Amino acid sequence: MGLEAFNPNLVCHELIQDLKWDADLRAEFENDPASVLDRYPLAPDERSAIDAGDFRALYDMGLHPYLGGQFARLMYGNAAGPAATRAVNRLVASLTGEERNDDRTTT
Repeated sequence: MGLEAFNPNLVCHELIQDLKWDADLRAEFENDPASVLDRYPLAPDERSAIDAGDFRALYDMGLHPYLGGQFARLMYGNAAGPAATRAVNRLVASLTGEERNDDRTTT
Protein backbone atom coordinates (compact mmCIF):
# COMPACT_ATOMS: atom_id res chain seq x y z
CA MET A 1 0.00 0.00 0.00
CA GLY A 2 2.96 2.25 -0.49
CA LEU A 3 3.67 4.61 -3.34
CA GLU A 4 5.23 1.81 -5.39
CA ALA A 5 1.67 0.63 -6.16
CA PHE A 6 0.29 4.13 -6.79
CA ASN A 7 -1.73 4.43 -10.00
CA PRO A 8 -2.23 8.11 -10.92
CA ASN A 9 -4.79 7.11 -13.56
CA LEU A 10 -7.46 6.03 -11.07
CA VAL A 11 -10.47 8.28 -11.47
CA CYS A 12 -11.27 7.93 -7.77
CA HIS A 13 -8.31 10.26 -7.04
CA GLU A 14 -10.17 13.05 -8.83
CA LEU A 15 -13.41 12.12 -7.08
CA ILE A 16 -11.80 12.28 -3.64
CA GLN A 17 -10.13 15.62 -4.35
CA ASP A 18 -13.40 17.06 -5.65
CA LEU A 19 -15.23 15.86 -2.55
CA LYS A 20 -12.56 17.38 -0.31
CA TRP A 21 -12.82 20.83 -1.85
CA ASP A 22 -16.48 21.14 -2.87
CA ALA A 23 -18.90 21.38 0.05
CA ASP A 24 -21.96 21.17 -2.22
CA LEU A 25 -20.65 17.99 -3.85
CA ARG A 26 -19.91 16.52 -0.40
CA ALA A 27 -23.46 17.23 0.73
CA GLU A 28 -24.84 15.63 -2.40
CA PHE A 29 -22.55 12.62 -1.93
CA GLU A 30 -23.83 12.18 1.63
CA ASN A 31 -27.44 12.16 0.42
CA ASP A 32 -27.09 10.31 -2.88
CA PRO A 33 -23.63 8.86 -3.48
CA ALA A 34 -24.69 6.98 -6.61
CA SER A 35 -25.65 10.17 -8.43
CA VAL A 36 -22.22 11.67 -7.70
CA LEU A 37 -20.38 8.50 -8.68
CA ASP A 38 -22.34 8.35 -11.94
CA ARG A 39 -20.66 11.61 -13.05
CA TYR A 40 -17.18 10.13 -12.92
CA PRO A 41 -15.80 7.69 -15.51
CA LEU A 42 -14.84 5.16 -12.86
CA ALA A 43 -13.65 1.76 -14.03
CA PRO A 44 -16.13 -0.96 -13.06
CA ASP A 45 -13.78 -2.36 -10.41
CA GLU A 46 -13.26 1.13 -8.93
CA ARG A 47 -16.99 1.69 -8.75
CA SER A 48 -17.62 -1.70 -7.17
CA ALA A 49 -14.93 -1.13 -4.56
CA ILE A 50 -16.32 2.30 -3.70
CA ASP A 51 -19.88 0.98 -3.50
CA ALA A 52 -18.69 -1.80 -1.16
CA GLY A 53 -16.41 0.44 0.89
CA ASP A 54 -13.57 -1.91 -0.03
CA PHE A 55 -10.52 0.23 0.62
CA ARG A 56 -8.21 -2.76 0.32
CA ALA A 57 -9.35 -3.24 -3.27
CA LEU A 58 -8.83 0.47 -3.96
CA TYR A 59 -5.31 0.31 -2.52
CA ASP A 60 -4.61 -2.80 -4.58
CA MET A 61 -5.72 -0.85 -7.68
CA GLY A 62 -3.29 1.94 -6.79
CA LEU A 63 -5.17 4.40 -4.57
CA HIS A 64 -2.72 6.90 -3.16
CA PRO A 65 -2.11 5.89 0.48
CA TYR A 66 -2.77 9.41 1.73
CA LEU A 67 -6.24 9.50 0.22
CA GLY A 68 -7.66 6.33 1.80
CA GLY A 69 -8.19 7.84 5.23
CA GLN A 70 -9.63 10.98 3.71
CA PHE A 71 -12.03 8.98 1.57
CA ALA A 72 -13.12 6.91 4.58
CA ARG A 73 -13.99 10.10 6.45
CA LEU A 74 -15.85 11.46 3.43
CA MET A 75 -17.81 8.23 3.09
CA TYR A 76 -18.53 7.47 6.74
CA GLY A 77 -18.29 10.74 8.63
CA ASN A 78 -15.75 13.42 9.33
CA ALA A 79 -17.02 14.97 12.54
CA ALA A 80 -14.91 14.46 15.65
CA GLY A 81 -16.25 11.70 17.83
CA PRO A 82 -18.44 8.80 16.73
CA ALA A 83 -18.47 9.67 13.02
CA ALA A 84 -14.69 9.80 12.81
CA THR A 85 -14.43 6.58 14.81
CA ARG A 86 -16.84 4.89 12.40
CA ALA A 87 -14.77 6.05 9.41
CA VAL A 88 -11.54 4.71 10.91
CA ASN A 89 -13.13 1.42 11.90
CA ARG A 90 -14.57 0.88 8.42
CA LEU A 91 -11.18 1.64 6.85
CA VAL A 92 -9.32 -0.72 9.20
CA ALA A 93 -11.89 -3.47 8.74
CA SER A 94 -11.62 -3.19 4.97
CA LEU A 95 -7.83 -3.31 5.01
CA THR A 96 -7.47 -6.15 7.49
CA GLY A 97 -10.57 -8.20 6.73
CA GLU A 98 -11.43 -7.97 10.41
CA GLU A 99 -15.07 -7.46 11.30
CA ARG A 100 -15.43 -4.31 13.37
CA ASN A 101 -18.58 -2.67 14.61
CA ASP A 102 -19.08 0.86 13.32
CA ASP A 103 -19.56 2.14 16.85
CA ARG A 104 -16.44 0.50 18.28
CA THR A 105 -14.40 3.15 20.04
CA THR A 106 -11.36 1.14 21.09
CA THR A 107 -8.74 -0.71 19.11
